[in-house]
Amino acid sequence: MSTAAGRSGGVQSIERTFDLLEELADAGGEMTLSELADASGLPLPTIHRIMKTLVGSGYVRQQPSRRYALGPRLIRLGETASRALGSFARPYLAQLTEATGETSNMAVLDSDQIVYVAQNPSMHSMRMFTEVGRRVNAHATAVGKAMMAELSDDVVTQLLTRAGMPPATERTLTTVDGMHKELDAIRERGYSVDDGEQEVGVRCFAVAVPGAPAGAAISISGPEGRMTRIATDEIIPTMQRLAQELSKEFDTTV
Repeated sequence: MSTAAGRSGGVQSIERTFDLLEELADAGGEMTLSELADASGLPLPTIHRIMKTLVGSGYVRQQPSRRYALGPRLIRLGETASRALGSFARPYLAQLTEATGETSNMAVLDSDQIVYVAQNPSMHSMRMFTEVGRRVNAHATAVGKAMMAELSDDVVTQLLTRAGMPPATERTLTTVDGMHKELDAIRERGYSVDDGEQEVGVRCFAVAVPGAPAGAAISISGPEGRMTRIATDEIIPTMQRLAQELSKEFDTTV
C-alpha cells in the first residue's frame, strides 16, 4: 500500500502514531488495545502494528496485564523539549521582568498538569521562586487557567475531572462549574489571575501564548502587596505583545 497523506499533508502513519501516544497521555498513560480503538477510531490491526513498533523502540511498554503504557524513552524527549522551550523563552521573560520588576515564568500544559519550563527572577530581595520542571494542577494557577481558557468547555471538563481540583489554599476554585465561570471571565478580559489560590500571599497574572500546539502561557508573580499596585491596563498589553512574539517560536509550518 502506498503511503497516504495525512490530514495536515504529512504522513498518515506518523500522525496515527502520535494520535495514539496522545490518547495514552490523555488517559493517564495506560490503556488496553480496545480502549485505544474506541478512543481513536482506528482499526485494531492498525493499532496493534503501531503499538508493537512503539514497544520495540521503547516509547511504549506492555504491562503483564497486556495494557499498553507510555515508555521510558519518552522521558528523554520530554526533558530535551522542555530545555529547548526554556532557552528560547528566556529573552522574552527577561523583557517581562524588566518591564514589571517581578518574576516571570513560562509553563506548558502536559497531559492534565502544567509544567514550568522557564523562569526569569525578580531583582527584589523578596521574590517568588518556582522551580523549573515543577508540575502542578492547572486549576489553582494563573498559567493553568490562561491555558484552559483556550480550550473548549468539554475538554476542560474532562481535564478537571481526570486531574481533580484539590484545594491548595482556601481561595482555590474546587468546582468544575466555578471554573467554567472563571474561564468565561478570562476569555472576556484577556488574562487570568491567581489571587492566593496556589500559595497564600502570592498574586500572579498570566496570558496564553497563542498558537502553542500543546498549550503555553507566560506569567508574572510576586507578593500580594506589590502585585496589587501593578496597573493591569499597562502591563497586560505588554504581556500580550510578548506572548504574540513568543508564539512565532512555536511556528511548526514546513
